[in-house]
Amino acid sequence: MTTTIGPQAGSAAQRPPRRPRHRWLAAVVVALMIAIPAGYLVLSAYQSRDSGEDKARAASARTLVYEWPSKVQRRIYNVPIPSGSAYVGHFETNSWERSRLYAEFRCSPGQLSAFLEDAGADLSVLDEDALTIDDAHADEVGWRFDDPTREFAGAVIREPGTRTEVHVMVDLTREERPRVYAVSISEP
Repeated sequence: MTTTIGPQAGSAAQRPPRRPRHRWLAAVVVALMIAIPAGYLVLSAYQSRDSGEDKARAASARTLVYEWPSKVQRRIYNVPIPSGSAYVGHFETNSWERSRLYAEFRCSPGQLSAFLEDAGADLSVLDEDALTIDDAHADEVGWRFDDPTREFAGAVIREPGTRTEVHVMVDLTREERPRVYAVSISEP
């Protein structure tokens, strides 16, 4: 028995595989699978770099920085600045013995009440005769509480179970927009 090898017998077995008609679609899918993760990495790198620059600027500050302290700082130091407050500034110092967060902001009387309640007190703790932020702490950031034309009230708030105390002075000269000055001292 002889087998013939010819164009008819081997053509079915030798046919090249069928290629998809939409090669461009496969190329687009592959390009997107590479481009999207690469773009994400580039964006993450820029955001990380910007975050580091912000932290470095805040760490190198020698006085108040007029921006909101981070949520973590506000929680650690028990300085719950109410949303909607204006002219918010802060300054943080750290040492082995204690850390301090200086904060100031302007708010409404309702926001002042909310701030004191969130910090663990109420409006009744404010004493018009109390000077709760001493000169050494006030001088650190340039605050003055000895102006006879201004009306100040102060309080010290100690939250039970923590080693943090918040010294608060409130400028009540403009009753509709009090300015709050706070120094939170945290000991390890």
